[in-house]
Amino acid sequence: MDTQRFIELGEGFGDVFELCELIRTNSPRIHRAFILRTDDPKNAVSLAVALLPAGDGHFMPIYICREGVKEGGTRQRLFTEALEEAGVSLADVKVRPSGDFGSREDYYRHLTGILRMNRLLPTPELMTRMRRQIPPL
Repeated sequence: MDTQRFIELGEGFGDVFELCELIRTNSPRIHRAFILRTDDPKNAVSLAVALLPAGDGHFMPIYICREGVKEGGTRQRLFTEALEEAGVSLADVKVRPSGDFGSREDYYRHLTGILRMNRLLPTPELMTRMRRQIPPL
Protein backbone atom coordinates (compact mmCIF):
# COMPACT_ATOMS: atom_id res chain seq x y z
CA MET A 1 0.00 0.00 0.00
CA ASP A 2 1.28 3.45 -0.87
CA THR A 3 1.51 5.89 2.01
CA GLN A 4 2.03 9.59 2.51
CA ARG A 5 3.37 10.91 5.79
CA PHE A 6 4.38 14.28 7.14
CA ILE A 7 7.91 14.51 8.50
CA GLU A 8 8.09 17.48 10.81
CA LEU A 9 11.19 19.60 10.88
CA GLY A 10 11.53 22.45 13.39
CA GLU A 11 10.70 26.12 12.98
CA GLY A 12 14.13 27.75 13.13
CA PHE A 13 16.52 28.96 10.46
CA GLY A 14 18.48 25.69 10.54
CA ASP A 15 15.31 23.70 9.86
CA VAL A 16 14.29 25.93 6.95
CA PHE A 17 17.85 25.66 5.57
CA GLU A 18 17.50 21.87 5.77
CA LEU A 19 14.15 22.04 3.94
CA CYS A 20 15.74 24.24 1.26
CA GLU A 21 18.61 21.76 0.89
CA LEU A 22 16.10 18.92 0.50
CA ILE A 23 14.51 20.95 -2.31
CA ARG A 24 17.85 21.52 -4.05
CA THR A 25 19.11 17.94 -3.78
CA ASN A 26 15.79 16.25 -4.58
CA SER A 27 14.39 18.59 -7.23
CA PRO A 28 13.63 15.74 -9.69
CA ARG A 29 11.52 14.03 -7.01
CA ILE A 30 9.46 17.06 -5.97
CA HIS A 31 5.76 16.54 -6.47
CA ARG A 32 4.55 19.85 -5.04
CA ALA A 33 5.43 22.54 -2.52
CA PHE A 34 3.03 24.32 -0.17
CA ILE A 35 2.62 27.37 1.99
CA LEU A 36 -0.09 26.56 4.52
CA ARG A 37 -1.74 29.66 5.99
CA THR A 38 -4.03 29.94 9.00
CA ASP A 39 -6.11 32.73 10.49
CA ASP A 40 -3.55 32.93 13.30
CA PRO A 41 -3.17 36.56 14.45
CA LYS A 42 0.61 36.00 14.58
CA ASN A 43 0.53 35.37 10.79
CA ALA A 44 2.52 32.13 11.17
CA VAL A 45 2.66 29.93 8.09
CA SER A 46 3.84 26.37 7.49
CA LEU A 47 6.26 25.50 4.69
CA ALA A 48 6.07 22.03 3.16
CA VAL A 49 7.35 20.02 0.21
CA ALA A 50 6.06 16.63 -0.98
CA LEU A 51 8.51 14.28 -2.69
CA LEU A 52 7.67 11.42 -5.01
CA PRO A 53 8.53 7.94 -3.72
CA ALA A 54 12.16 6.96 -4.31
CA GLY A 55 12.76 4.25 -6.90
CA ASP A 56 10.19 1.48 -6.52
CA GLY A 57 9.25 2.73 -3.06
CA HIS A 58 5.73 3.13 -1.74
CA PHE A 59 6.36 6.06 0.60
CA MET A 60 5.72 9.73 -0.26
CA PRO A 61 7.38 11.97 2.35
CA ILE A 62 6.00 15.44 3.02
CA TYR A 63 8.57 17.54 4.85
CA ILE A 64 7.07 20.40 6.87
CA CYS A 65 8.15 23.32 9.05
CA ARG A 66 4.89 23.69 10.98
CA GLU A 67 3.37 27.03 11.96
CA GLY A 68 6.49 28.79 13.10
CA VAL A 69 7.48 30.81 10.07
CA LYS A 70 6.54 34.48 10.09
CA GLU A 71 4.60 35.44 6.98
CA GLY A 72 6.77 37.41 4.57
CA GLY A 73 9.89 36.85 6.69
CA THR A 74 13.38 35.75 5.75
CA ARG A 75 12.66 32.03 6.23
CA GLN A 76 9.70 32.18 3.85
CA ARG A 77 11.82 34.08 1.31
CA LEU A 78 14.60 31.46 1.51
CA PHE A 79 12.01 28.73 0.88
CA THR A 80 10.47 30.45 -2.16
CA GLU A 81 13.94 31.20 -3.59
CA ALA A 82 14.93 27.52 -3.29
CA LEU A 83 11.71 26.54 -5.09
CA GLU A 84 12.36 29.07 -7.87
CA GLU A 85 15.91 27.72 -8.33
CA ALA A 86 14.47 24.20 -8.62
CA GLY A 87 11.73 25.34 -11.01
CA VAL A 88 8.94 24.23 -8.68
CA SER A 89 5.62 26.05 -8.38
CA LEU A 90 4.12 26.83 -4.99
CA ALA A 91 0.58 26.03 -3.88
CA ASP A 92 -0.91 28.45 -1.35
CA VAL A 93 -3.46 26.68 0.89
CA LYS A 94 -5.57 28.01 3.74
CA VAL A 95 -5.91 25.51 6.60
CA ARG A 96 -7.05 25.32 10.21
CA PRO A 97 -4.35 25.74 12.87
CA SER A 98 -2.92 22.60 14.43
CA GLY A 99 -4.12 23.74 17.86
CA ASP A 100 -7.69 22.98 16.74
CA PHE A 101 -6.87 19.25 16.81
CA GLY A 102 -6.35 16.84 19.69
CA SER A 103 -3.07 15.51 18.33
CA ARG A 104 -0.52 16.11 15.59
CA GLU A 105 -1.61 12.86 13.93
CA ASP A 106 -5.19 14.19 13.66
CA TYR A 107 -3.87 17.46 12.25
CA TYR A 108 -1.75 15.69 9.62
CA ARG A 109 -4.68 13.43 8.65
CA HIS A 110 -6.75 16.60 8.20
CA LEU A 111 -4.02 18.21 6.06
CA THR A 112 -3.68 15.08 3.95
CA GLY A 113 -7.44 15.10 3.31
CA ILE A 114 -7.47 18.81 2.40
CA LEU A 115 -4.52 18.43 0.03
CA ARG A 116 -6.02 15.33 -1.62
CA MET A 117 -9.45 16.97 -1.92
CA ASN A 118 -7.84 19.90 -3.73
CA ARG A 119 -5.85 17.47 -5.91
CA LEU A 120 -2.55 18.76 -4.55
CA LEU A 121 -1.59 15.30 -3.29
CA PRO A 122 -2.38 12.10 -5.16
CA THR A 123 -4.57 9.38 -3.67
CA PRO A 124 -2.81 6.06 -2.96
CA GLU A 125 -4.34 4.60 -6.13
CA LEU A 126 -2.99 7.46 -8.23
CA MET A 127 0.44 7.11 -6.59
CA THR A 128 0.57 3.52 -7.86
CA ARG A 129 -0.21 4.65 -11.41
CA MET A 130 2.31 7.52 -11.19
CA ARG A 131 5.05 5.17 -10.01
CA ARG A 132 4.52 2.95 -13.04
CA GLN A 133 5.01 5.95 -15.36
CA ILE A 134 8.11 7.47 -13.73
CA PRO A 135 11.44 5.79 -14.51
CA PRO A 136 13.54 4.89 -11.43
CA LEU A 137 16.16 7.42 -10.32
